[in-house]
Amino acid sequence: MTTAERYSRQLLFPGIGEEGQRRLKNSRVLIVGMGALGTVLANHVVRAGIGYTHFVDRDYVELSNLQRQSLFNEDDVSRALPKAVAAKNTLEKVNTEVEIDATVCDVHSGNVASFTEDVDIVLDGTDNFHTRFLLNDACFKQQIPLSYGGVVQAKGVSALFVPGMTPCLRCFIGEGAQQGETCDTVGVIAPIVDIIASYQVVEVVKYLVGATEQLRNTVQTIDIWHNTFSQLSFRAPKVDCATCQKAEYPALAERATDTVALCGRETIQVGGKPLNIAEMATRLRAVATIQETPFLVRATLPEGERLVLFPDGRVLVQGTEDVAKAKSLYNKYIGH
Repeated sequence: MTTAERYSRQLLFPGIGEEGQRRLKNSRVLIVGMGALGTVLANHVVRAGIGYTHFVDRDYVELSNLQRQSLFNEDDVSRALPKAVAAKNTLEKVNTEVEIDATVCDVHSGNVASFTEDVDIVLDGTDNFHTRFLLNDACFKQQIPLSYGGVVQAKGVSALFVPGMTPCLRCFIGEGAQQGETCDTVGVIAPIVDIIASYQVVEVVKYLVGATEQLRNTVQTIDIWHNTFSQLSFRAPKVDCATCQKAEYPALAERATDTVALCGRETIQVGGKPLNIAEMATRLRAVATIQETPFLVRATLPEGERLVLFPDGRVLVQGTEDVAKAKSLYNKYIGH
């Protein structure tokens, strides 16, 4: 199969053509979050022939993901595959002409620069504003565009923030948006995921092929259940914006926390030193029911909670929203 055959319909589109396809081939993108939005984003960019894509995600595939996270299947669930790995496995069978990397970890202030420093654009597939502000600050510090998207229930929002051309995410959203509804608390339907991710990708493609005059330059919101659509044109950046005006990048200055409550999931993430998960599986097998994979260990505890251990040191304590209890179980069974 030739490259021309693979991308023949895309090459016929005047907005891309041979020169645009060459630019896509030479482009490098980062997708943070390989859940609902992330899987659709990844599917589009890999099939479009973007030359290098890096997926970063901290989670693993669960049955509740399959309703909307389009790259996963029931076998991924039974094998408890990390989402980044499962997505890579699927898309490497779709397009062997591009390079795909997958990293299983939590993106935080201490490592975000290592992911953003060598890409042309970053696509937001996350589900929380803490990480979005982190990506926003990292992108604007390194002068990299950020493709923002968010979905909940039947509503979605998307925008492309470009340093030097537009204000940043912090100008539009503000710190107060860090708390609110999430898919885990109020649900989501799959069609809005596909729509918002598709809007994200088309703006990314415009930017990468050099069609900047065609960029939408709005924050777009859609509610497909109530049939509403609106676009808010970019205004001037806020004069006191700590990111795009003052270059203070507050999210990058925050200390990476070792304990995070995952909203609506009865799960506390506790960080620690890297783990030898094979050794931990052996140790825990005497006191817990164990499922072991090359990527993680799940341990169902006598207390009823479940631990999910990752090699990078993260441990998910599932079945509680009590941080103190989560830390107690972590200290009892992990011990460092």
